[in-house]
Parts: sequence; structure tokens; C-alpha cells
Amino acid sequence: MRAFIGIDFNRDIKAEMFRIQQFYRTHAKQGRWKYPGNFHLTLKFLNEITDEQKAAIDEKMTGTCGHCKPFYLYPDKAGMFESRDNVRVLWLGLGGDTEKLDLLQKAVSGKLCEIGFPCDKREFAPHITIGQDVMFKKDFDKTKQIEYGIKQFGETIDKLYLFKSEQKGNKRVYTKISEYDFAKL
Repeated sequence: MRAFIGIDFNRDIKAEMFRIQQFYRTHAKQGRWKYPGNFHLTLKFLNEITDEQKAAIDEKMTGTCGHCKPFYLYPDKAGMFESRDNVRVLWLGLGGDTEKLDLLQKAVSGKLCEIGFPCDKREFAPHITIGQDVMFKKDFDKTKQIEYGIKQFGETIDKLYLFKSEQKGNKRVYTKISEYDFAKL
């Protein structure tokens, strides 16, 4: 199965992300817009995994997360990734305890490298994808200047998930298949 390790967000945060997405959607000529239920933060993409690998992942992530303390994140900015083949990704960045998030991502990646998953070659750029192949009516920097009122609220992150990613019809669906709790305060 195709899988990744990530952070899920509560309904209120996803509603805020959806509100922001809809703002940008009104200023776009075209785009593929992510389903709000799929808004998440990927810490490590694993590609295809076997049942044996899942068991090893569960063991490593349970141990890793058992030593982590909860931390706070909130959506705080929007940005675009552009590539040579004209794929444009609209994303939301995060504020809050981002240093703790970076340390967690490094720990997750390092532990998964120990069991044979490729080590990260690129620097971690935490973001939540809200749209792909987005083309705006005006330059993105001008659109970005329009006030859209990101609320500075978020949530305490206290667990990670192993997600299964599958295509169902024309829709990508992410299903939580394992949960890894952080240390209790």
C-alpha cells in the first residue's frame, strides 16, 4: 500500500484552511482543489510498503513519539511552489512551535532510514497543500496581498499517524491506519 507519516488536524483547523482555500479559489482561473478532509502535514512519504514494513514502522514510530512532547501549530501564511513542468502547488505554511516540528520530522526521518526507507535529501518545508495546477487571474503576489484574514488559532499536536493513500474513482483518499501518541504532559 502507498503510505506516509503525517499530522492530521481537527475539524476547526480544516474549516479555517477550507475558508482560506475558497478565498484563493475565487481568485483563480483554474486549479485542482484538495478535499478539506485530506488536509494534512506530511512528515515522511514512504511510497509503497508491505505488511512487514508496516510492523517495523509501527515499532519505530511508537518509540519515537513516546519521547515527544505535544506542541502547538496554526496556519499562518500561503505560498506557491512552481516547477519546470508548470505544476503549481498552492500551500499553507504553519506557525507556532515550528522548531519542535522540525526536530520531530528529523527524528521520524532518521528512525525510518534505520529500517531501510530513503533518507531525506531535501530540507523539510512544512506545508499543507490546498490546491494543485493553480493559475491565478492576477499575479499570485498581488492576490496574496489581498487580506484573507488567517486567524491565529490552531491546535496542540499530540500524535502522528501512518496514512494509507489510495485512489477511489477520481478522488485521492487518505485513511489513518496507525496512530502514535506523544508522551503525556
